[in-house]
Amino acid sequence: MIESLPNYIAIVFGLTTLATLLLFYMAIKKSTVGHKASWIGLGMVAWLILQMALSINLYYLNTIGDVPPKFPLLSFMPTFVLIIVLFNTKKGKAFIDSLPLSQLTFLSIIRIPVEIVLWWLFIHNTIPELMTFEGRNYDILAGITAPFIAYFGYVKGKLNNRILLGWNIVSLLLLINIVVNALLSFPTIIQQQAFDQPNVGLLYFPFIWLPAFVVPVVFFTHFVSIRQLINRNSI
Repeated sequence: MIESLPNYIAIVFGLTTLATLLLFYMAIKKSTVGHKASWIGLGMVAWLILQMALSINLYYLNTIGDVPPKFPLLSFMPTFVLIIVLFNTKKGKAFIDSLPLSQLTFLSIIRIPVEIVLWWLFIHNTIPELMTFEGRNYDILAGITAPFIAYFGYVKGKLNNRILLGWNIVSLLLLINIVVNALLSFPTIIQQQAFDQPNVGLLYFPFIWLPAFVVPVVFFTHFVSIRQLINRNSI
């Protein structure tokens, strides 16, 4: 952990990660693999524990100069490989198409506390300003609008598929924007910006859970929603 950081920042982010886990688990429970939700949940917890162990032991910091960088290879890349597998297998597609979009959409509300935590990390000199809503990060807009889209779009059915699809595409682009800026701010061989204050905060526990778990889950919710909404339009 970052010694100079107030404890409340880590606590808020820990609770945000827990909320992400629980909301995603609840969505899985309503899918075709609902009977296996407990095992999937245990797998997600094991992944979080692994990332906690690596970051507590400063593994990512100590290997920051390695080529290729260990951080992307061991943090978020495995989760995206899993997403690719799910979208390209028969059972994976069946699982994806059975997930409830209302719950997946509501999950994006966790982006609000995430953005607040990022701002706190910035004012404590652990990430660059460009990663906050005062810089180039507008992802908080997706979090603010998520509960309204979930309620009026899926619960009340007041929004048509085009609006829902458009919201998901824009929200996905907002997420891609901050992810690219974060990657280019890490003090690795691919760093292109924020040399005065690199993105080191996310290499520590518990903030490693953001790139290793929270961000991939949010990416997945948009990929799933876009696929389901496109399939609806094609029927």
